[in-house]
Amino acid sequence: MLHHPANRRRAQRDLDVPPVFMAELDRVPRDELPARGMPPDAAYQIIHDELMLDGNARLNLATFVTTWMEPQADRLMAETFDKNMIDKDEYPQTAELELRCVNMLARLWHAPAADEAVGCSTTGSSEACMLGGLALKRRWQQRRRAAGKPADRPNMVMGVNAQICWDKFMNYWDVEPRMVPMEGSRYHLSPEEAVALCDENTIGLVVIMGSTYDGSYEPVAETCRLLDDLQRRTGIDVPVHVDGASGAMVAPFLDPDLAWDFRLSRVASVSTSGHKYGLVYPGVGWIVWRDAAALPDELIFWVNYLGDDMPTFALNFSRPGSQIVTQYYNFLRLGFEGYVGVQAYAREVATYLSGKIAELGPFELLTKGDELPVFAFSLAADVHNFTVFDVADALRERGWLVPAYTFPKNREDLAALRIVVRRGLTRDVADLLLADFERQLPRLAKQAAPVNDGAAASFHH
Repeated sequence: MLHHPANRRRAQRDLDVPPVFMAELDRVPRDELPARGMPPDAAYQIIHDELMLDGNARLNLATFVTTWMEPQADRLMAETFDKNMIDKDEYPQTAELELRCVNMLARLWHAPAADEAVGCSTTGSSEACMLGGLALKRRWQQRRRAAGKPADRPNMVMGVNAQICWDKFMNYWDVEPRMVPMEGSRYHLSPEEAVALCDENTIGLVVIMGSTYDGSYEPVAETCRLLDDLQRRTGIDVPVHVDGASGAMVAPFLDPDLAWDFRLSRVASVSTSGHKYGLVYPGVGWIVWRDAAALPDELIFWVNYLGDDMPTFALNFSRPGSQIVTQYYNFLRLGFEGYVGVQAYAREVATYLSGKIAELGPFELLTKGDELPVFAFSLAADVHNFTVFDVADALRERGWLVPAYTFPKNREDLAALRIVVRRGLTRDVADLLLADFERQLPRLAKQAAPVNDGAAASFHH
């Protein structure tokens, strides 16, 4: 959260420290450094107790982020927290594991020359998207300048359902956003409308493999086909970046015949989140470019650091190597078949859960969880005495975090709930959730009118 004067919070009184922790220090300031320290057990207990107010991560059905890993992975995380992955000379084997992961992903996504893959790890898929966008912008600028044309009005095309990182990219790097709105029961990009927004100033078109609004795949192959046709008719060449934050680690295993990656010649880059369906704790993303030509050399910095001359393309510098290490652990531990098993089970639970929720009566499915193991559902048209926000509040009473939210432009009238099925959400846990739906719905049905209309909703896409 950004600390800002506009974000006002209630005045915080100092913390009381029970004597059992430290008899001679009974007050601890909340917003300034204490004058003296305290025993480590006391500091731990104070923070531990405050964090009890957080939600249970395993019951957080809003997040795509991994909330469970095997004990062996936990140990590797603990053993490598202190390794700075940017120090390639000091930690050459961590750097080697990063390169192996890039090569594995390049092969998984059918890069034409996987042995010479161009890619890197990032702090998450948001940074990966920004790196992909920067490469697209710089390539466009180079082409325009080489042709003696102005390069001061870049634009980028994507669906209005795109993740907020793309809004940040276009804002921070002065790129005009051209957003394809939702329409009717289409909750993501339309290839025809997207291509119609492209012109000679379009640096790239973003297609999303797994919308965060409803879990659906956007049609990458059809979008590329229409862009090929646009180039034949007009000469305008628009590359595609596939934002595979979630889907790039699902589709290769469950939908192997679906062409969405480097099998399509127009795809210039693919990004994903290692900490979503890559099954790693928060803090790692990946991006791979089709080939070296897709990443302009002028964006790569060669840094003489700690005795080594290394290439770097990133928006940050120091960060722990532990997530890279555990990503490699997952690749070794699971292999292709293991990932198939994990993702297939998640999809099975998602479709089971969506089917059961549809049978409850007051809900209508928007998606079923048969692409990403994620689905969205709204209230039936004849339900007027409670809202999806009331449902979310009722489930929260039992610890479940199920987000309720309204959809963007052209479908602002649609309010929905969404459930993300991740590793660790079993059929047994799904049945517990269903039981809580059944427990709360009779009470909601007796309401005379909605209690929560969404004005104070805390979930934002």
